[in-house]
Amino acid sequence: MSDQRVPPLSAGDQFHAGIISDDPEGTMARLSESLGYQWGEVLGATIDVRLPGGDTTIESRCWYSTTSPRLEVVQSHPGTVWTQADAGLHHLGYWVDDVDATMTALQAQGYAFEAAGILPDGTPYWAYLHAPAEVGSIGPRLELVSRMLQPTLEQYFTTGKIAS
Repeated sequence: MSDQRVPPLSAGDQFHAGIISDDPEGTMARLSESLGYQWGEVLGATIDVRLPGGDTTIESRCWYSTTSPRLEVVQSHPGTVWTQADAGLHHLGYWVDDVDATMTALQAQGYAFEAAGILPDGTPYWAYLHAPAEVGSIGPRLELVSRMLQPTLEQYFTTGKIAS
C-alpha cells in the first residue's frame, strides 16, 4: 500500500487569482474591456499585518470581480509583498478552515511565510506564502483565506457590495 498523504490545500478550494497593480482602476478597466469582467466596490481598511520582520499596519484596498473566474485586484504597496508582479499574476487564493495550521503544513513543505492579516488576539485570518526554493520559486504565491470570511465574500461576489 502506498503512502497517501493529504495535501494541505484542495484544488476545489481555490477561489480567486490575485493581481497587484500600481493602477488598479486602469487594470480593472483593461480586464473589463478585453475580457468582460465586472467589479464590486472597493474593499478598503486599515489592517494589522504580521510580516517576517514584525507586525505593522497598512491601508489595504482591493476589488474582486463579480464575474467568474474570480479575480482580485489589489493596490500595490512598494517595498512590501504587495508589489506589482512582472507577469501580472501575484497569487492564487484558497479557502482554508485553519489558516495557522495550513501555514504550518505548507512551511513543512518548504513554503516561505511572507505576510498574514491578524485579528486582535493574534490569530491569522489570511496569509501569503511563497513557493519552496527547490522549485526555483516558480509560480505565484499562495493566499490562505479563512473560511469564516466566505459567507461575507460570497455575498460581495453576488451583489458587488459588503452588507452593512
